[in-house]
Amino acid sequence: MTSEINPQAATLPAPPAPKNGKRKRALLILAAIVVLAGIAWLAYYLLVARWHQDTDDAYVQGNVVSIVPQTMGTVVSIDADEGMKVEAGQPLVELDPNDAQVAYDQAVANLAGTVRQVRGLYSSVDAGQADIKARQVAVSQARADVKRREGLVATGAVSREELAHARDMLAAAEAALSASHGQLARSSALVDATTVQGQPQVQAAAAQLRQAYLNLQRTAIVAPVSGYVAQRSVQLGQRVQPGTTLMTIVPTDEMWVEANFKETQLTGMRIGQPVEVHADLYGRDVSYDGKVASLGMGTGSAFSLLPAQNASGNWIKIVQRVPVRIDLDPKQLAEHPLRLGLSMGVDVSIRDQDGAVMAKARKDSKPLLSTQAYASQLGDANALITRIIEQNLPQRARN
Repeated sequence: MTSEINPQAATLPAPPAPKNGKRKRALLILAAIVVLAGIAWLAYYLLVARWHQDTDDAYVQGNVVSIVPQTMGTVVSIDADEGMKVEAGQPLVELDPNDAQVAYDQAVANLAGTVRQVRGLYSSVDAGQADIKARQVAVSQARADVKRREGLVATGAVSREELAHARDMLAAAEAALSASHGQLARSSALVDATTVQGQPQVQAAAAQLRQAYLNLQRTAIVAPVSGYVAQRSVQLGQRVQPGTTLMTIVPTDEMWVEANFKETQLTGMRIGQPVEVHADLYGRDVSYDGKVASLGMGTGSAFSLLPAQNASGNWIKIVQRVPVRIDLDPKQLAEHPLRLGLSMGVDVSIRDQDGAVMAKARKDSKPLLSTQAYASQLGDANALITRIIEQNLPQRARN
């Protein structure tokens, strides 16, 4: 069989390909996704992102307490080493106390001797007053003798020579009385309006003993604060001078974060704004709640050892960074302790901008930082001085 071919069908063009509806639909979906993503990003920026400023240029800072001797001496004992926990008032280093002990013993003896000498001054005043009374009696007797002999000279019962002798005796008695008054004045000037404890010579001797006692106590170098020992450099047998750094103590409960923000990020930053802080040491699993404590008073370059000289030579504008201090929650800091210099990431919420840009003056008279590690030394010295003075007073004065 042979098939018949339609000549008209052979000459007709091919029908057009149908339009690709799936491609158009995919493009529409993609465009919708892009628009929705843009809207979502805009909403996120307006509602969240613009109210936050973050940086990873942040590091842990804290107080570093240098341990230095207050007196010269040779190290004979070291009671703390690198990384050890120490408490305020705990001995860290012992210096040879022999020289200080000798000076202390001399000061004790000097105070005791001074008290007894001053007691002698008070006694000399009493003796001087008694001597004046005796001299006054002698003057009265000599004056009466002269008067009596003057009446007898006219009758011849007393010679003129005897009268002259009586007058000489009166002059001598008056001169002796005047000398006694002068001696009493000199003795009284040393003790007037004072007690034995308040007499200047006793006070000077007490000051010497107080200094000697403090020097003896300072041969034991104690920790002014509680914390952990770092950078110990002192060695046994070392001869140390006042001001030589022997070691440092880092109080782990007195740490903060110093975040270096770009100057363009500080526009809405205020003191007291909340901060979320993360440490590279713990990762994102540990979060600290902090707050902005202060904004730096200058950029890092302004306080550098060699500040930039922008007025000379070629100049290129560089965005500067300003240090911002962030205080951490003490409870969280105790649970997850930090170390100086650790890298931190901070995120400041600047939504609340009612706070101040500059810190206000403190009205509280209490110091920000203080220590009581040395408070008892002066009190003990004063108690010792009082005891020595009382032991060298007469029995009736002590009673």
